[in-house]
Amino acid sequence: MSRCVVTGAAGFIGSHLCEALLARGHTVAGVDAFIPYYPRAVKEANLAAARAHPAFTFHEADLRTAELAPLLAGGDAIFHLAAMPGLLKSWTEFELYDTCNVLGTHRLLAAARAARPRHFLYISTSSVYGREATQAETVALQPFSPYGITKLAAEQLCRAYAANFNLPLTVLRYFSVYGPRQRPDMGYYKLIHSLLRDEPFTVFGDGEQTRSNTFVADAVAATLLAFERPAAALGETFNVGGGEVVSLNGVIRLLEVITGRTARLARQPPRPGDQWHTAADIRKAQRMLAYRPVTRLSDGLRAQVAWQRTLA
Repeated sequence: MSRCVVTGAAGFIGSHLCEALLARGHTVAGVDAFIPYYPRAVKEANLAAARAHPAFTFHEADLRTAELAPLLAGGDAIFHLAAMPGLLKSWTEFELYDTCNVLGTHRLLAAARAARPRHFLYISTSSVYGREATQAETVALQPFSPYGITKLAAEQLCRAYAANFNLPLTVLRYFSVYGPRQRPDMGYYKLIHSLLRDEPFTVFGDGEQTRSNTFVADAVAATLLAFERPAAALGETFNVGGGEVVSLNGVIRLLEVITGRTARLARQPPRPGDQWHTAADIRKAQRMLAYRPVTRLSDGLRAQVAWQRTLA
């Protein structure tokens, strides 16, 4: 079994990944800074199951300032999920995104160079593609928001360390992950919240923008496949998406059926930096990692609705 370091361990996807690694018998050191993008209590709840496991240790540490060498010592694999997420605030709080996503990644890479893990897995995003994210991994990248730009800069830093210092790197680009523990600022969380409370939900644009929806368990499964198949994954970049592409209007109709409620919609113009279409081309991950997303959108949304009902 391996000793794994997970940055962003208290986040939406990071907490699920920690639990999956622990379930496979690995030792996990979780790292999170609790930067107040959303309430700390939400992240503490995310961590509850992992904290109860004897093979889990947690370190509250900011990658921008902390002494990182002790956190990585003895680590076989580093899963780097920590980042400032979302695009809206990246226009107005660029320094925060720059320092968290670029400077934090650079400091982690420098520490990893000294620690010499067997595998460094960087979690990127479909936002590096730009307004349209429907292509294979080899297409030219044209990020459309400051958030996407900082995530691409971090990707390139990872590749520079791989090329110059033989960092054993894999990059995974997640597409529109949803499910239990989704962040409170994310669209599906807000939509479900508004339906359950009969409150207005703001639709930016005409609602025909599409997403390649990825249930959180499928995103974690792809990450574990990359970790467990280093011969196939090292040096590679993979799109990680679900099997269904649906418009926002289609998701609204589906959630109305699941919740038994009618959405109260407020229409607003599109926001700067919003992606128009995403449809993950996962053929490479299917071929090289045997990745197969298994969760239907209707089932995944039912799971998220059930979880959000417990928060009321």
